[in-house]
Amino acid sequence: MSQIIVQESTAKKRKPSRPEELGFGKIFTDHMLVMDYESGAGWGDARIMPYGPFELDPGCSVLHYSQTIFEGLKCYRRADGGLQLFRPSENFRRMNMSARRMCMPEIDEALALESLKALLRLDAEWAPAWPATLYVRPAMMAMDADLGVHDSGGYRYFVILSPSGAYFSKGFAPVSIYVEDAFVRAIAGGVGHTKTGGNYAASMLAGRKASEKGYAQVLWLDGKEHRFIEEVGAMNMFFLMKEGLVTPPLGGSILGGITRESVMIMAKEMGYPVIERRLAIDEVFDAAERGDVLEAFGTGTAAVVAPVGELKWGERSVMFSGGAVGRLTRMLYDELVGIQTGALPDVRGWAEPV
Repeated sequence: MSQIIVQESTAKKRKPSRPEELGFGKIFTDHMLVMDYESGAGWGDARIMPYGPFELDPGCSVLHYSQTIFEGLKCYRRADGGLQLFRPSENFRRMNMSARRMCMPEIDEALALESLKALLRLDAEWAPAWPATLYVRPAMMAMDADLGVHDSGGYRYFVILSPSGAYFSKGFAPVSIYVEDAFVRAIAGGVGHTKTGGNYAASMLAGRKASEKGYAQVLWLDGKEHRFIEEVGAMNMFFLMKEGLVTPPLGGSILGGITRESVMIMAKEMGYPVIERRLAIDEVFDAAERGDVLEAFGTGTAAVVAPVGELKWGERSVMFSGGAVGRLTRMLYDELVGIQTGALPDVRGWAEPV
């Protein structure tokens, strides 16, 4: 197994002293983790080193063909001062799934977790108290300087850390979402189920359009009929209807969210039927106008559980829970955050001490 080599920084940065300084993903800690891969030799040693820029050849294939993947998870500071992660093995399992689809080398999941913990222990003082967290960004990119359209022979895996506040500026409060029915995020058979950079670049124009109209996020529809709900840019979507808690099936064009799966497990244990089925946007709007959609929320690492107050689709607009936070949404958020921060007992074995 690869060694973990540690080179401590001799020039420590100033740490934020006030929560309002944080933002999301704008400040980075003293150290980062780096590991390089070469075809035929495999992965080299994991190196923890001072945070700093990479030098890339202008012909580096990641710059031209976007052969890159990433993950996102959080490190939480418990009330007793200790640090813990939430289901991190699922993140590394999903990263390897993304790697296979993007023709990139898989990483040893045990080593990925061990080396991440070593990095977190070194930069532990950067982890803020809840409701802020230490956001963790593992990533991998192709490194060959080669303009041929083929997979690279060399790759770099790295992890950076960012003390961050709430993803949405208003925190745990209802968000408004714009339904995009012209642009397409992904189609079955494509790479919509992976965390590859191109997916997110392709979403930015629609995101800008939604922001200009005053909406926080974009809800994507399917790429074939432009009718069936898929996901929001940073979240999987759920609707509490009279039949139960409904969410679109994954199907290859939707990211399999770890928070999504966790919420489905918790909702079932709370006694709610959880149904994965195709859900047409007009069906949701018609049902909401009849009062048959009781709540709507999104789930994701960054947003946790985010109540949805309004959906806007063309000329139609509907509100959920009277624009307030619904009962189930609140219950799921409280339980999930309680487990993540150590305030509630972890009966499912989801918390991973650092």
